[in-house]
Amino acid sequence: MGGAVTGERGSAVLPAGRHTWLGLVAALAALVVVALAGLYADGSRPGALDRRVGPAAEDAGPAWRDVALGVDFLGEPGGAALLVAAASAGALVLRRPRAAVFVVLGPALAVLVTKLLKPLVGRTIHDGSLSFPSGHTAFLTAFALAVALLATGRTGPGGPVGPALVLGAATAAGAAMGWAQVALGAHYPTDALGGWCTALAVTLVTAWLLDRTADRLGRRPVGASSPGRR
Repeated sequence: MGGAVTGERGSAVLPAGRHTWLGLVAALAALVVVALAGLYADGSRPGALDRRVGPAAEDAGPAWRDVALGVDFLGEPGGAALLVAAASAGALVLRRPRAAVFVVLGPALAVLVTKLLKPLVGRTIHDGSLSFPSGHTAFLTAFALAVALLATGRTGPGGPVGPALVLGAATAAGAAMGWAQVALGAHYPTDALGGWCTALAVTLVTAWLLDRTADRLGRRPVGASSPGRR
């Protein structure tokens, strides 16, 4: 990702100086999605990693199942809408319209990509439900990533610390939702991993494209079409 011009009053979604780090993360995440898709295409059984990791989550007791259902709700349409509405409203209150657009667009596109990938990959679970990659995991990862980018954008630490905090938030959210999906029997662990990586790639690319588009529109001179005006 090339360096985008930081918008007026620091409104850029991707802060200056972090494009290289986050661009590398997006590229690696996309490669992981492609590799997992090729490995599990048209499959209907857990892989070696699934068999190693899955039982620990699936054997959770009734109390943990209730927790998993609560986390799962955040990826359902109702829960997701509440999270996105709250974050976008907060961004508007802070007078950051670009941020408000990003917290809606980033998670939405991440989920859309998972929906497009599922029939292409063709991996199924249980009754034949398409499972790779996990849309729930992609949503919560993308949402946490977007919020963390906006929270650390203006005053966050420089160097690799800022991106590490952003990726830490995205990883924690993805791990929580991934665990919930495996505990509820909705996905294999590698489906959750695919959803996490899909969200990283799509959300970061969305942020970059949004910055470039907004900056180009912002550089258009006002009244350029009126040459006689001084």
